[in-house]
Amino acid sequence: MPLLERVRVEVYLPDPHLPEYENLLQLLAQEFTYAFGGCSIVRGLEGSYLSLRGNVMRDRINLIYSDTPLALSLDFAIVAGYARELKRVAMDALTEEAVLITVEQIYHAV
Repeated sequence: MPLLERVRVEVYLPDPHLPEYENLLQLLAQEFTYAFGGCSIVRGLEGSYLSLRGNVMRDRINLIYSDTPLALSLDFAIVAGYARELKRVAMDALTEEAVLITVEQIYHAV
């Protein structure tokens, strides 16, 4: 069975139940749907992080992701530019740097 190389773009958003976070999630869902044909959203993930004071902080997170018709081995500059633009949009929409954007190489069985 052949494998098709793809790039998965993931955005991890805090979920403090504020309108600006939900608006950003819906904006990303629309972007991924039109740009790549669809996306998936996983709501209510639990996470934690270490505060500047060294305290463990619990966090609720929503994850949105989409697979793109790109390959990191061929399209690294395009993918990196797209990730930078997503980060800029997130920074403009929110007042914190708590958004994590990841990209990874995956393979679809065709």
